Amino acid sequence: MDCIFCKIINGDIPSSKAYEDEWCYAFHDINPQTPVHILVIPKTHIASADGIDAENSVYVAKIFEAIPKIAAAAGLERGYRIISNCGEDACQTVKHLHFHIMGGRRLPENMG
Repeated sequence: MDCIFCKIINGDIPSSKAYEDEWCYAFHDINPQTPVHILVIPKTHIASADGIDAENSVYVAKIFEAIPKIAAAAGLERGYRIISNCGEDACQTVKHLHFHIMGGRRLPENMG
C-alpha cells in the first residue's frame, strides 16, 4: 500500500510524534494552520469516515478516548477543534482516516 500515513505509522517516514498507543498515532502537522495542529490516525488503514464499520469502529472510539489526553499534553486548556475531511469535495488529501486537533488561539467560527 502506498499510503503516506501508513508509512508514518511504520516509521518509514519521519514525523514529530505527539502521542502513540496500540490503536492510534498522533503527530504534529508539517503545515500547521493553528499554533497547535496535531493529526491523529488509526493504526489500521481506513480510507475515510465512509470506511468506518462494525469491524474497525473500535479504532475511532479509541482515538476519541485519546484526543483529550493529546489536547491536554499540548496545552489546549481553553479548547480545541476536531476536524475530519471525508472525500474530494471536503479536500481530503490523504486517503487514510485522520482527525485534526487544532487550537492554541481563538478559532474563527467559520473555520473548519
